[in-house]
Amino acid sequence: MDIEKVNSMDFGEFVDVFGNVIERCPLIAAAVWSQRPFSNLEDLEKHFFAFIDALPQSGQEGILRCHPDLAGRELQRGTLTADSQREQRSAGLTSLGADERRRLAELNAQYRARFGFPFVLAARLSDPAAVRRELARRLPRPPAQELRTALGEVKKIGHLRLAELLGAHPATL
Repeated sequence: MDIEKVNSMDFGEFVDVFGNVIERCPLIAAAVWSQRPFSNLEDLEKHFFAFIDALPQSGQEGILRCHPDLAGRELQRGTLTADSQREQRSAGLTSLGADERRRLAELNAQYRARFGFPFVLAARLSDPAAVRRELARRLPRPPAQELRTALGEVKKIGHLRLAELLGAHPATL
């Protein structure tokens, strides 16, 4: 899809196509639509990320809470978004053994209890061992630092999803 197609979309089509660029946050796509026309993928991405950056901390934490736990209940129940399902599958998180799932669930629970939102990581750039290592590495961080890191991961995910939607090769992250 080229940028001219993006710019010609009506509101409903734009939200349908881009509503999950930021996991389960179609409101962001709705707000970004009003910023058309976009000059290119980077310009479109800039508007998504500027919206996130302009939110108060409570809104940013709300965006994080829209993300599922990695290899968590939603994966087991089959209720992930199609994007998250694909990303977790590519990271090998859909084929974990029971012990690996249990250990990841324990780490996810500790993380959520400490920070008040789920652990967010651009899963498609990872594998199960790296997910566990990163979760353990980030768990002791100060909350403000972890909020920044988690939002950075949301932006990586958004970057990858936008590049995929527009058929572009994602720039190195």
